[in-house]
Amino acid sequence: MKILAIESSCDETAVAIVENGRKVITNQIYTQITIHKKFGGVVPEIASRNHVEKLPFVLDNALKDASMTLNDIDAFAVTQGPGLIGALLVGVSAAKAISYASGKPLIPVHHIEGHIAANYLDHPGLEPPFLCLVVSGGHTNLIHVKDYTQFDILGSTYDDAAGEAYDKVARVLGFPYPGGPQIDAAAKTGDPDAFDFPRALSDKDNDDFSFSGLKSAVLNTINAKKMKGEIYRKEDIAASFQNAVIDVLVDKTMNCAKRLGVNKIAMAGGVSANKGLRLAMGEAADGLGAKLYYPSPVLCTDNAAMIGSMAYYNYQIGKIAKLDLAADPSLAIGES
Repeated sequence: MKILAIESSCDETAVAIVENGRKVITNQIYTQITIHKKFGGVVPEIASRNHVEKLPFVLDNALKDASMTLNDIDAFAVTQGPGLIGALLVGVSAAKAISYASGKPLIPVHHIEGHIAANYLDHPGLEPPFLCLVVSGGHTNLIHVKDYTQFDILGSTYDDAAGEAYDKVARVLGFPYPGGPQIDAAAKTGDPDAFDFPRALSDKDNDDFSFSGLKSAVLNTINAKKMKGEIYRKEDIAASFQNAVIDVLVDKTMNCAKRLGVNKIAMAGGVSANKGLRLAMGEAADGLGAKLYYPSPVLCTDNAAMIGSMAYYNYQIGKIAKLDLAADPSLAIGES
């Protein structure tokens, strides 16, 4: 079964064709990073307008790269939510139009479920159940993936997502957008023990996250240094901040895995591409006797291949949308 998927939830215009939920035939992504960099973050209206402008060309490139036409596609999929409402509407409107014109099924997909499914594309042997840490600019969740379409959210963030904290700290340090890769690179030459930043909600039975206090501690430290005229290294701030984030993510994931008794742990989302996190999580998983899974970097950030993968499993249980499908910026997991 060949599914053409569209992803436009934020600032990536993406189209992919995926076969049977596991094989990527083509994965085309137009990123708007250079456009939004001068603003220090994504501007929703600008993102939406660029989706309108670029989506037809990205769609055409995907079909050409796969040497296919729309007649070769069995179904169409689209990110229904969550995300920026204007950006989502572009993808949903396009997918509905193509589905109507072709008379082929339209499959709605939850963005976070898509991130989880990205692991199926790089790890053909991975099957539920497993525990997944979803960590990105807008989300930080611990999710028990009981089956391909059954998810139990065990932990969420009370405030900032991990990726959001990365971007805010990077902005204060003067690093360009997006901040995550900049912090990760700077941390390599910094001292992770230079500053003792807080680790919130450290109770072993608490699966929730909070990064607002950590972000504030970093900002207060920088401001105090500046007021006193003290010299500090950005690399040390970056390394100490990243060390605190990673400690929390790893500890909570491993404590949760122990309670569940799972031996398969996955990561998903843009922050899962962080090299420091991958190394620490891998070492912790080995110590637990569990196997760690994560997607290749191109499948960690927003892309349509992950949407096409999740769409296949939604289709298997009859999750087919009608043409009144509405974009939902606050869509909850399991409700696509």
